[in-house]
Amino acid sequence: MAATATPSTQIVPPKSCISASHRISRSSIVCFTNETKATSSTKLRSSSFLPATQSFAKIYDCNRLRLERRGIKAMSGASDKQTLPGLPVDLRGKRAFIAGIADDNGYGWAIAKSLAAAGAEILVGTWVPALNIFETSLRRGKFDESRVLPDGSLMEITKVYPLDAVFDCPEDVPEDVKTNKRYAGSSKWTVKEVAESVKQDFGTIDILVHSLANGPEVSKPILETSRNGYLAAISASSYSFVSLLKHFVPIMNPGGSTISLTYIASEKIIPGYGGGMSSAKAALESDTKVLAFEAGRKHNVRVNTISAGPLRSRAAKAIGFIDMMIDYSLENAPLQKELTADEVGNAAAFLASPLASAITGAVVYVDNGLNAMGVGVDSPVFRDLDIPKAQKS
Repeated sequence: MAATATPSTQIVPPKSCISASHRISRSSIVCFTNETKATSSTKLRSSSFLPATQSFAKIYDCNRLRLERRGIKAMSGASDKQTLPGLPVDLRGKRAFIAGIADDNGYGWAIAKSLAAAGAEILVGTWVPALNIFETSLRRGKFDESRVLPDGSLMEITKVYPLDAVFDCPEDVPEDVKTNKRYAGSSKWTVKEVAESVKQDFGTIDILVHSLANGPEVSKPILETSRNGYLAAISASSYSFVSLLKHFVPIMNPGGSTISLTYIASEKIIPGYGGGMSSAKAALESDTKVLAFEAGRKHNVRVNTISAGPLRSRAAKAIGFIDMMIDYSLENAPLQKELTADEVGNAAAFLASPLASAITGAVVYVDNGLNAMGVGVDSPVFRDLDIPKAQKS
């Protein structure tokens, strides 16, 4: 089934090949409005981004009509504090640390892009064994196409830190991990050490994103899950958020925002999502409420979690039935369309912005409304009912 997608940040494809070494100076704003107006030119450090005879403004004019009547648009310009039309998601001057990005295919990457599109500076924490291939891919331009922001520039990642959020401090790391060749060449990658490094490098942050989950026995029913497998899922997928807040909240500016990612298996039965992962997501949501109280009272920092629908990411494919879950959602959700990573990224940008200054301790569903359903309307028992279907576009 197909339907018109909800408005999302428009991504303008590049007009020419962009080298990963070209750094682009820009600040962007995601703005909610009902009109499309002219936007000012982006300042570029790379002369090869555009032909010498063709200005960015001219290229943008060619694409501007595509944004007509859209709910979200992106703006960029030399003036960081110009008056903006509509209701802006303005993160200029903010710094975000996103824990758990290892490729350009998941929700963590999409969140980073939306935050960058709104003007935030991006720092990333990448799992140590995946660090080398991630940095190599980034350096060689493998991610350039997916780095393109709505204004045509590339998302810049200011710094990538090695991170293994299963370990709080160096004393927690067992000897077999210390000597593992996959960790060779990396240092200061426990949560405490990374927070200290970020403080030393940048002083403070404003946004903290937890995009981490791992269940070594996720394909096993919970009755067949070992104690070690269950606790490993809780440690990597739930307590890691507690640890991140414990060590990062002290370096967060007042009014800051923290966001994690959860899944509806925390409250509903999802066969196949085993190994203690459903329990880990339930713990994550419970902790979100308690952490919202503690971090709010002590540090004036907000804590929310996004319950995202199924996505064909590399991580989700490891579960083995992601395609079935996407098909199920298409048939049964109120909005009959496939969820995109950008839609989750845009929700995160909103939650991180001053527009959500009174929202904390919340589970925000970004799943086309599937969470609201009590039954699967594609069941044969409903074949005689006149179930409305989305109009094909």
